[in-house]
Amino acid sequence: MNSKMPSFADFLKNKPLYYKEIDHTRIANAYAQLKPHIKHPKTIHIVGTNGKGSTGRMIAYLAYKSGLKTGHFSSPHIMKFNERIWVNGADANDEMLEAAHQKLFGILGRAGCDALSYFEYTTLLALAVFENLDLIVLEAGLGGEYDATNVCDKILSVITPIGIDHRAFLGDSVEKIAGTKIRSIQKRALLAPQPFKEVEKVAQEIAEQKGAKLFLSKCTPMDGRVRRLNAIAKQKSWGSYLVSNALVCLEALDILGIPYDMDDLNSLELFGRFYPWSENVRIDVGHNPLAASVIEKALDRKVVLIYNSLDDKDYEEVLRILKPKVCRVEIIPIDSERAAALAQIEKILQKIGLPYTYFEEKINKEEEYLVFGSFHTVEAFLKKMDQK
Repeated sequence: MNSKMPSFADFLKNKPLYYKEIDHTRIANAYAQLKPHIKHPKTIHIVGTNGKGSTGRMIAYLAYKSGLKTGHFSSPHIMKFNERIWVNGADANDEMLEAAHQKLFGILGRAGCDALSYFEYTTLLALAVFENLDLIVLEAGLGGEYDATNVCDKILSVITPIGIDHRAFLGDSVEKIAGTKIRSIQKRALLAPQPFKEVEKVAQEIAEQKGAKLFLSKCTPMDGRVRRLNAIAKQKSWGSYLVSNALVCLEALDILGIPYDMDDLNSLELFGRFYPWSENVRIDVGHNPLAASVIEKALDRKVVLIYNSLDDKDYEEVLRILKPKVCRVEIIPIDSERAAALAQIEKILQKIGLPYTYFEEKINKEEEYLVFGSFHTVEAFLKKMDQK
């Protein structure tokens, strides 16, 4: 490898993960340069606050099982970058990533690749990996309108539940956040059931402005498919919110006329989504009040909460929501420049009256556990248990 062309692993290692300011023209210019050199499969774009990863993976998985060559780009990853780029039923291997990286360097040059943020570069990398597929599902990283994943045309946008998150970037009200996300739609959009009624109004206004067809999800307990999905959920220990996400997935495939067999969901693993890591430990990468609400409803008994949070999350609200189902909290340190101060988390736990200790890498077989708070929290837990 010459000095001008670092390996993908080395190149990524030196890319900063976070930027305080985002230049929205940078990704558009890079994509315009790349576009003539790659084929572009039909694209489904997923935007929203919660449920993007599971809904996107269900769509990609059922489309793949129906015979389409399918890719899914999601973020962030838990243990290894390859998790972000899923191709035909498996995470992309290192060779695929390296080949796509070399292609991008050849087209954009060193300066062009260096200028892109971590997420911008890896979005274009995914497009290079995916170019020979039939269908791809792109999950927005942050927002929608200005997100790197919004550079390409899409056959459908799926809008998952929207709540308050990333205020600094997206706005301080549900309406502003919904507007930023939903302005990414083009000709067709499917709106999942929403916890805030304002979101539907925003979606209808934006669809009208853009001349787009807006489909409102009709997920109801009366849907004939619910019984079958509930049976799958029971077998797989899914929370009820994953049944709702599955119904949205089926509606998206119906809109696009893509055939599917619901029973294929039996073989789908949603790692990190209310996932039974062991008999008495569940792991979930959720991190905001909306995620906490659906998890609190999904828990059928009290748990020991293994927890930490990034500093920009409303962790006081998260802990208040989870409190009825938590017997105690075990704080686990995480490796992130954005981690909340441990003293601050302790202060909040004292304030809301939740007993706490620090995680000592011991799991008591007599108790139930939930690992929750962020991708970093789940990663820290898995690494500690793996080292054991």
